[in-house]
Amino acid sequence: MIKTYSELRRFSTFRERFDYLKLGGIVGADTFGFDRYLGQEFYHSRLWKTARRDVIARDLGCDLGVEGYEIHDRVYVHHMNPMQPADIVHFSMDIINPEFLICVSHITHNAIHYGDERSLPRGPITRQPGDTKLW
Repeated sequence: MIKTYSELRRFSTFRERFDYLKLGGIVGADTFGFDRYLGQEFYHSRLWKTARRDVIARDLGCDLGVEGYEIHDRVYVHHMNPMQPADIVHFSMDIINPEFLICVSHITHNAIHYGDERSLPRGPITRQPGDTKLW
């Protein structure tokens, strides 16, 4: 199933968007292997930097593009559909197409790939009268 930004926008909550994107991979699983240099070259290219800038502006620097989940650290731009070495070698336009990219925090990025949902950001707490009492 190809995941898209247009489809992702249909989900309004952070949790729904996370559930749509999660991959459930395994920490340490080989992705690019000996072709890792391809990814490094790609992520330093002008095309990637331009696409990254545009996605951050579109998502207002918010985690999964959800307002109220501003990223106050480094913003990652996540490929919703895992990129393969052939995508770089044959230059698939999908790897720079904002329709397949979304802003995420480092924690959210790892949770999407490896399934550790315990560290995901929680939504803003709705304050209630008296909830600031010390005892």
